[in-house]
Amino acid sequence: MIEFKQLHQQKAPLLLANVWDVTSAKCAEQAGYQAIGTSSAALAAVLGYEDGEHIPFEELLFVVKRIAASSRLPLSVDMESGFSADPHIIANHIQQLAKLGVVGVNIEDSRVRDTRTLCNKDEFAALLQSVRAELTARDVPMFINVRCDAFLLGVDNAVNEALSRASSYQAAGADGLFFPCISREQDIIQVIAATPLPINVMAVPSLLGIEILTKLGVKRVSTGNFAQIAMNEQLSAKLLQIKTQGSCSVLFE
Repeated sequence: MIEFKQLHQQKAPLLLANVWDVTSAKCAEQAGYQAIGTSSAALAAVLGYEDGEHIPFEELLFVVKRIAASSRLPLSVDMESGFSADPHIIANHIQQLAKLGVVGVNIEDSRVRDTRTLCNKDEFAALLQSVRAELTARDVPMFINVRCDAFLLGVDNAVNEALSRASSYQAAGADGLFFPCISREQDIIQVIAATPLPINVMAVPSLLGIEILTKLGVKRVSTGNFAQIAMNEQLSAKLLQIKTQGSCSVLFE
């Protein structure tokens, strides 16, 4: 976990490849990435589930076990909202992941019922604090990257909401803060200035380049589930070509 934490203190951001199976993890390792993290959306899709904790935790654990056994890279796991509202159970889940060699987790401050909505800030901070206390008591080291979904959900005054939550989550024991869908330079500057915790952003079409993000002080960039989406689109195109052209030659081009 110490090595993984140090990767968030480099001058250039830690470019984290989000993976969903052993093959994608090996591709990231061969490409020279320093660390990998599972994508909850991509991993769920591979197993036929919708995103939002529809996948049973036991099935997530099995996939993580195979990835961890097949890659030497530091591994973080996107565990959505923790697969429970009980801090004791969430701590149990994190402890099971730690036993597999996982060094980091993402926990998000929104939950999916009929739709995805932000959790109450104070209630989530209290939950996070309880989880951290349980892990400390059990001597389970883990980099907790808290995902704040203010920008993802497009809430009003997303920057102000993010700043308020950043302060609470820092006090509750977060090791890092993740703001998916933040992309405006001024928004990123404000968030970084508000906390000493390393800030994580996610690939979106409007995201600034790595060179600019480095100058702003971003410490981690995640690829999200977009690599898997791109691969699926390429596969669909190849399969359609085979069917319409009546030849498998496209597979060897």
